This record gives sequence, C-alpha cells and structure tokens, in this order.
Amino acid sequence: MTHGRSGSAAGMLSGIKVVDLTRVLGGPFCTQILGDHGADVIKVEPPQGDEVRDWGPPFLDGDASYFVGINRNKRSIALDLGKPAGRDVLLALLEGADVLVENLKPGTLEGWGIGRTVLAERYPRLIHCSITGFGPDGPLGGRPGYDAVIQGITGMFSVNGSPESGPVRIGIPLVDIGTGLYAAVAILMALLERQTSGRGQHLDISLFDCGLAMMHPHAANFFLSGKEPELTGSAHPNISPYDIFRTGTVPVFLAVGNERAFRRLCEIIGAPELVEDPRFASNADRVINRTALKAELERALARHDGAELWRTLIDAGVPAGPIFGLRAATTHPHTAHRGMVVEVGAYRAVATPIKPGRSGWKLRGVPPRYAEHTEAILESERIAPELRQRAEEAGALPRTRRR
Repeated sequence: MTHGRSGSAAGMLSGIKVVDLTRVLGGPFCTQILGDHGADVIKVEPPQGDEVRDWGPPFLDGDASYFVGINRNKRSIALDLGKPAGRDVLLALLEGADVLVENLKPGTLEGWGIGRTVLAERYPRLIHCSITGFGPDGPLGGRPGYDAVIQGITGMFSVNGSPESGPVRIGIPLVDIGTGLYAAVAILMALLERQTSGRGQHLDISLFDCGLAMMHPHAANFFLSGKEPELTGSAHPNISPYDIFRTGTVPVFLAVGNERAFRRLCEIIGAPELVEDPRFASNADRVINRTALKAELERALARHDGAELWRTLIDAGVPAGPIFGLRAATTHPHTAHRGMVVEVGAYRAVATPIKPGRSGWKLRGVPPRYAEHTEAILESERIAPELRQRAEEAGALPRTRRR
C-alpha cells in the first residue's frame, strides 16, 4: 500500500542518466531527489559498500534506517575502482550518462587517471559534480569533512543552544542535507545551461561553502553590526515574539513577524494592553525587550490551554504551532493530506516535498540491496562481454560486501 501522490508519469527528469559514486548523506540525498523525479540513478558502491548501511539500529533486511531513508529510486552495482578493470566498467557506464556525482577524496580520480580534465575530454556533455568537505585546494583543501565538523567551523554551533547549554550541534545533519540540496540545484542549472551550450561542466560543491551559505540571518547581522551572535535558545535574533512559550498546559511556538499579527495575538490571549506598551511598540523594540515581553506573554498565556490555543491563533492568521514529536508529526491528518509518507511493504519513508502539478513523482524502487542490480545494469548499459569478463576475473564486480 502506498500513501502519497506517487504519479504515474515518468517524471520531470525522465531520460536523464546519473552515475552516482557517492556515499554517506550529502551525495545520496542529492541523487535521491533526482531519482524521485525520473532520473535513472545507478548507485556504484565500493567493495565495502556505503558505510551508512551499518549506521543502525534500526535495520530493515540488514540495512540501517540511515541508508534506507536516502537511497530509494536507485539501481545498485558494486565496483572495485582501485582495479583497472573496475574503472573500465565505470567508464563504460559513463557512456551516454548525463551526470556523474561523486564525493571521493580530492585527487582520487586523478590518481586513477580519470580526473576531471580526462572526463571532460572523453565525455564533453557530462555534468560532473564533486562533493567534498572543504574543496580540492586552499588551507583546508582535501581534508575530510563531516556534518558536525562543518557545523562547528562555519559558526552553526555558536548560534545554536542557550546560555545555559552553551553551543550545541543542530540536531539534524543540516550541512549534509543542505549540501545535497545545493548539489541538486547546481546539477539542474548545469543541465539547463547545456541545452544552450551543448557542453557539460564541472561543479565544485563543498560542505564548508554550503555551511557558510546557510548561516542566514546570523552572517548578515554580523556583517552589518560587527557583533558576534548570542545564544538565544529557540528565539529568533531578529524577530520577537518568536520562541517557545509556556501556557497553562503544553508549550506552543509563536512566530509573530508583523504588527498586525502581534495585535491579533494580544487580543486573543486577553492582553491588549501590550500593544500600547512603549517597550513593545515595534519589532525592534520587542527584540530589545524580548525578556520582558516573554514574561508578559507567558503571564497571559497561563490562562490558556496550549493544545487549543495554537489552533485558534493559526486560524486567526497568527503563526503558531505545537511542539510535536515525530509520531505526532508523521501521523497528523495534514501529513496524510499532503501525501508526505510513502509506504510499500516494510518500507516507510518521508515522501518528496516537490509536487509537480503535471508530472508527479513515482516510487519506482525501494532502497536497493548491495549490488542488487548488477546483472540488470550490465545488460541495460550494454557492457561488452569481454569487459565484463575481465572485471569478473579481476574481482572488480563484487556481489557481497567486503568486511
């Protein structure tokens, strides 16, 4: 049974062939986006496999939830690219490919004799997207980068947390996910540009760059004021009230970004006098006096049931919401209405948020087992029998993971 608007159409990227050499999160997140919308994504894993297959529990048929969540709509083959015969199969797969996505250590392809210059000459229409930690050069070039490391070095830790907690890692791998999104956007831009130029190009996407790019509004505030941001917990540095507030029952989040919404909030909670209070006359005043405002609002909110109040507020045009856990979020009626959970057999996942009006999207395949589609890929990509035989004899086409 499938929940979600999985379209019957081929998808907006039907006919686009993607060779995916990525592992872990940023790259696979990118290629799942492409696969969800019709691209033929061939996931090429090393002999050891994508290590996130082991990042559990929980597991589904031996593969960790971490892998299952970001690898649907892909076909899987394993190649030992450390062997010439494995690289020969890769080069054959790249014949007719539109996109190559890889997150290999900078210099790895060059060491194999198939660096970006060689690939550009051999496949002039290929979009080659490299995802790295810090880029290939510079003071930190070539160094490994994991999400939390990049969160730390780009300032994300420094703006997340409270004075009591100190700097805290953001609880989702925001840098990896954001990098995957930036990479997908860059690939689509390059495919569009190719329609005019007829040429592919190399895309240099680094976690470091993407982490810095996502530091809004803190970077903009710093550039204008010269002041380091402070830890404000769940509050917003530029807007007030924008925070978690206690009520008589459960807490609610208020995100009040304009004067009309502030007046309406005060009316609904029975505190109209706050609108006339000079400390709260404008958003700038409310930001300066956020501590006093929070105390006044919570005094009024103590008379209300938060579970009912947030619905009253949002129905009146005041942005407000509950603090849900994942069970409540994924089973909410609006989640079902938006088709945001897809389920087939034992596979259950968050669906794509991209909803084309005409093309739809389709769950064509659940996350693949290791090397599951080797035979089908070798056949569909017309890999020459002699090339296949050399790769088999060299042990460059593994069927089981090397431990």
